[in-house]
Amino acid sequence: MPKTIRELADELGVSKQRIQQIIAKLSASKTPNKEGNRYVLNAQDVKNIKDLMGFDNDKSSTSESTNRLVDYDVYLDVIDSIKEKDAQIKILLEVQKQTQNLLDQQQRLALQDKQLLEEYKAEIKDLKALTMAPHDDGEKEVTSDKQPEPENSTPESQPKPKKWWRFGK
Repeated sequence: MPKTIRELADELGVSKQRIQQIIAKLSASKTPNKEGNRYVLNAQDVKNIKDLMGFDNDKSSTSESTNRLVDYDVYLDVIDSIKEKDAQIKILLEVQKQTQNLLDQQQRLALQDKQLLEEYKAEIKDLKALTMAPHDDGEKEVTSDKQPEPENSTPESQPKPKKWWRFGK
């Protein structure tokens, strides 16, 4: 009795598209006949399709156990790949932690450098203030190199600093 693709798919527990894929893989001599737009599958066509799919025609219980074995093998492969991916994830998490620690250290060092730079700038300003004499009109000049002047000196007796411009002369 001829079968349709739908009937065979229901019998084998697969989709119609899967049956059509198998038919496309069959050699030209084993391809089933078409009536109009439908394939009509006789017993030989069904046997060819089942053989290509790995089903045994005579023993349906054996084909189910074969499918279960195949499914179990696939299951074991999936579990192995999941375990491998878990190991990779753990390694990546460790690398990420190390990278984060290095980044934190780099940021701390940059902050310390910035603080040291600010301290050095402040020290340089202090040193410049000590070495440079204040140029006020009524006060004495104080430098670390010169001896203190007598207190009875007047501002007129002190030499005036020379200017680099000379407009009035």
